[in-house]
Amino acid sequence: MSQIALGHVPKEYPHKLDHVLESDADAQTPRALHPIFFGSFDWHSCVHGWWTLLTLHRLYPNEEVAKLADETFTAEKVGAELVYLDRPLSRGFERPYGWAWLLYLHLEAMRHEERGWGRELEPLARAFTDRLRDYLQILTYPIRAGTHFNTAFALILSLEWADRFDPALAGQIRDRSVHWFGADRDCQAWEPSGDDFLSPALIEALCMKRANPGIFQQWFDRFLPRIKSHAPATLFAPAIVSDRSDGKIAHLDGLNLSRAWCWRELGYPEHAQTHLAAAMPHLSGDYMGEHWLQSFALLALQLGT
Repeated sequence: MSQIALGHVPKEYPHKLDHVLESDADAQTPRALHPIFFGSFDWHSCVHGWWTLLTLHRLYPNEEVAKLADETFTAEKVGAELVYLDRPLSRGFERPYGWAWLLYLHLEAMRHEERGWGRELEPLARAFTDRLRDYLQILTYPIRAGTHFNTAFALILSLEWADRFDPALAGQIRDRSVHWFGADRDCQAWEPSGDDFLSPALIEALCMKRANPGIFQQWFDRFLPRIKSHAPATLFAPAIVSDRSDGKIAHLDGLNLSRAWCWRELGYPEHAQTHLAAAMPHLSGDYMGEHWLQSFALLALQLGT
């Protein structure tokens, strides 16, 4: 996985920007706008590509990764990323998926105590923390889509960071998760949609388990009351990926991986293995999946903790 991620994290093109232009002067290259996260096809994939690299480096030291990280995570480059966030039209930039992955990357970077990566990234993490705190205050309804806008997924990653670095934010996340999901019952799991890479049902369940372990089992028994009879059936069948060169359809490999992650954490390893087996052969081969799938494979294999 490290070699795959090393192949795309510094690869600037092709690239899909999340960028609002106010004038001709704003038409700049990915590297000029984002001197750290310019690779991997888009900003958020580069962030969690770096999480993949640092996590694997901790488990299986790789000096190529360490050298590239030393060159990348500098005060000057972090400052440029912060300048981009200060643009008036960057309020919703990468909200909430990229925010959560940046916090998760910072959490991992701080585990490498012998390096300065976490210290350099901390101002960026704090900037996204401020945005997340404000966002949770104004978000009336959770977003349940199986894509980047999913609220529960962002809460899962952000909570792990907040439990270590910001107890007040952790409390806010726990409160919001119960407020939004606590009354949910008998989930019908109308999924997958055509470009899901997250299971709205299982991600919500994992969010509740992480945020509210004391009430989780009672809640889960009401949320998926027919799970012992494998219903809703759609949750147990891996998604079919018809065209891995299509970036949206290729999301479904990620769905199988994220479901494997959820099933394993929820205590159903047999269902995790079924979904894992469907996706693991496809981590490379086409750039539409290759630029991001390793991160979800790492979550599914539970090597990142």
